[in-house]
Amino acid sequence: MALMLISVLLLLVSVLRIVLLERRSGATSYLAAPFFAIAVLELFDFFALNYFQPEVDWKRCALFVEALLPSVWLILSLTYARDIPERGVPLKHRLLVGASLMLVLVPALLPVASFYYAPDFPAEPVLFLADVGYFFYVAILVLLVVALMNFEATLANASSEALWRVKLDIVALGSMLAVLVFYYSNALLYRSLNLELAPLRSLLFVIASVMMLYARSHWRGSARVKISQAVVLKSVVMAVVAAYLIMLGALGEGMKYFGPLFPRVLILSLGFVAGILLLLLLLSDRAKRELKVLLHKHFYQSKYDYRAQWLGLTERLSTFEDGDDLVKRVLLAYCEIFGVKGAALYQHQQGCGWYCVASTLELEPLRETISDDNPILTSLRERQWVFCSSDPNRELTPREWDFLARYGISFVVPLFEGESLSGFIVLGAQVVPDEQYRYEDFDLMKTIARQVSVAMQHQRLSEQFTQAKAMEAVGSLATFVVHDLKNLAATISLVLENAREHIDNPEFQQDMLNSLGNTTRKMHHLIGRLRNLGESELLQRRPVDLLALTQSCAAMVQGRAISVQGSQQVVLGDREELQKVLLNLFLNAVEASPHETPIAVEVGCNGTPFVKVTDQGCGMSPRFIRNDLFVPFRTSKRTGLGIGLYQSRQIVTAHGGRIDVASVEGEGTVFTVHLPVAEDDAASGVIAAA
Repeated sequence: MALMLISVLLLLVSVLRIVLLERRSGATSYLAAPFFAIAVLELFDFFALNYFQPEVDWKRCALFVEALLPSVWLILSLTYARDIPERGVPLKHRLLVGASLMLVLVPALLPVASFYYAPDFPAEPVLFLADVGYFFYVAILVLLVVALMNFEATLANASSEALWRVKLDIVALGSMLAVLVFYYSNALLYRSLNLELAPLRSLLFVIASVMMLYARSHWRGSARVKISQAVVLKSVVMAVVAAYLIMLGALGEGMKYFGPLFPRVLILSLGFVAGILLLLLLLSDRAKRELKVLLHKHFYQSKYDYRAQWLGLTERLSTFEDGDDLVKRVLLAYCEIFGVKGAALYQHQQGCGWYCVASTLELEPLRETISDDNPILTSLRERQWVFCSSDPNRELTPREWDFLARYGISFVVPLFEGESLSGFIVLGAQVVPDEQYRYEDFDLMKTIARQVSVAMQHQRLSEQFTQAKAMEAVGSLATFVVHDLKNLAATISLVLENAREHIDNPEFQQDMLNSLGNTTRKMHHLIGRLRNLGESELLQRRPVDLLALTQSCAAMVQGRAISVQGSQQVVLGDREELQKVLLNLFLNAVEASPHETPIAVEVGCNGTPFVKVTDQGCGMSPRFIRNDLFVPFRTSKRTGLGIGLYQSRQIVTAHGGRIDVASVEGEGTVFTVHLPVAEDDAASGVIAAA
């Protein structure tokens, strides 16, 4: 019993704290009223249980307080932290509060005996309910549940900024309501009130008061929460389901009272049939649309929850897989938001002078194309507004009216890219035929169309960019192929130039045949690589005599003297790929050097095997070496492709080596290729074979 006195004290302290804080801040609310009412109820129950001043009927006094509880809790749940419209609380809420206030008349007009009888009270703290008391407390229970649902809606709609301001208050208030609902549920389940639960009730009140006092000692200011239309719709659906469950309970009561005279099978059949009808009603698109229209018409200034619509549309436009999926999502959004039975997208065909169907959703397949000079499209271009088939539209010909009627088209929404009409969306028949659409609907249709047009344009540009990247990859591949062919063609050209003078020389003839054979083999190898395009190509690593490979490549460059000297070095690599690198460096040196200047090549080892190519050509600037030398498609040659050195470095890097360069403008250039050394066993095998 001491717990009840503690709860009364803390509740009254909470009331005082709330009133003082609101007076200081200039704010007014109904928050103190439920705390004060519960404190009084706790005090009356404490007096009744302890038989304090038995001449006073404390339980009758408690009846008046209990009759006031639903109204004060409903008022608080409908106003606390909520953004109240200028016209005030909606009419249905005012009617609900007014009906709850009528409960006060029940204990005022009826005697206590009509509510309950308690022969051994307070020795046995149980109140057995009569019929009036049963329905009285069931009404209190239902209204308190409604108040609890209102607090849940406030919490669900609170933004992150508002949530940290109101969460402690709403949790405290919800806890108080929850324990009251639990306490009064005994009236529904057992037709009695068990005051042995009073300590549990007092404990929850103590905890809620402490939470409220803590929140007020760390006051962060008030917050306002706007209840979304989706939550209101959910509340209505829950109310319908609750009404169905109450109906089943009432039928059960009837079966209990009337016994065999009450046809049980018939009642059970009615219950199941009513459940099926309720399920069909909740799944009906038309019923949901009718309910939305009713709520929007009577309880909200705006027909749409624009925040929810914007978030939903953003999610739809950000999670599509491809262009077709994007269009399907757009059409589905129009159907769901505006309550139509289907939709289709028309897009303009460049250079053809007409629009054709790109996608349809739950609409009879559209086969007609729409010409550019169609009166409907002319109206869309001139007005830049949504076309509505229910308007007079005197400019339409019978052909257009037949088109609209055949497919049940209600609206045509334009899609603009700048000033150009890139397409339009046709919306099918209305789910609710007599629903009146106004400027707010058309504004939202057009706003969504702008966002959809931008999303579709981005998708188209993305596809074009992907195609451009693919073409760029093909172009890059072609450049590499052309570069390899250019080197091979240069080898053949040198052979042909020397053939004019030395064709009669048998040694030259043999060298020419060897060179042409090598070139032909390389061309076949290149064709084989192109045939296997897209497959990963791995290096064919074998021990390679670097000195012999260098001498062989130097011999392929006919017409210029390339001196090769050094020691035998064995590396582990792909002979064909390394030959490309050396041939590339030799040809670059030949092209950069005057005809009479020598080109020197050295093969050696300085920690790792290397090939050093030295020319006395034009040289390169430090800036060119740093910014352009190894960058693909950048070259200082008039006929160059800018791919050779880039390809060479890629090959050397793939072997685990590197290319160093040193150059002075007007004096020449030195390229040094460093490669990893082969293992001793492999090196000895190559030397022995040599």
